Amino acid sequence: MEEQFRTILTTIGEDPERPGLRRTPKRCSDAMRFLTSGYNQNLEEIVNGALFEAEMDEMIIMKDIECYSLCEHHLLPFVGKVHVGYIPQKHVIGLSKIPRIVDVFARRLQIQEQLGQQICDALQEILKPKGVGVVIEASHFCMMMRGVEKQHSIAVTSHMRGLFKRDARTRQEFLTLIGKR
Repeated sequence: MEEQFRTILTTIGEDPERPGLRRTPKRCSDAMRFLTSGYNQNLEEIVNGALFEAEMDEMIIMKDIECYSLCEHHLLPFVGKVHVGYIPQKHVIGLSKIPRIVDVFARRLQIQEQLGQQICDALQEILKPKGVGVVIEASHFCMMMRGVEKQHSIAVTSHMRGLFKRDARTRQEFLTLIGKR
């Protein structure tokens, strides 16, 4: 991958041998491997058995999870917050696992709409809860740095399963608790 970054630098008119750029191809290669490390992660290993029996049916929410991903259309970042809620059926998941699940999917070439769906589907599969909701708010550098150049726009996507989708009161409670209504 280093050679490809060296070629990119040459193609845009830079000298990859000048002092400030000599190690840039390696740094870019390392960064790209990290930013796309979600392809090499396994949900089962991430969860690592952190499902705990629980006799409860109240909503559990993890909000304001930082999210950094790369837009698959331009390879530019989109950054924002992910809010996740679920109503347990028989199990709860260790709280630290929710941001880790977000990162599994965020650290891939991605679109925001698909990211929310993947997080929602993964939690549905892992927990088999009564319902799951995922809301993502993000700023997209492909809109900020190029194209329409709108620095203050935020895309909001919502994905609901089970009670969050079927029951307007459940959905409303979730949206209220994450500060969206």
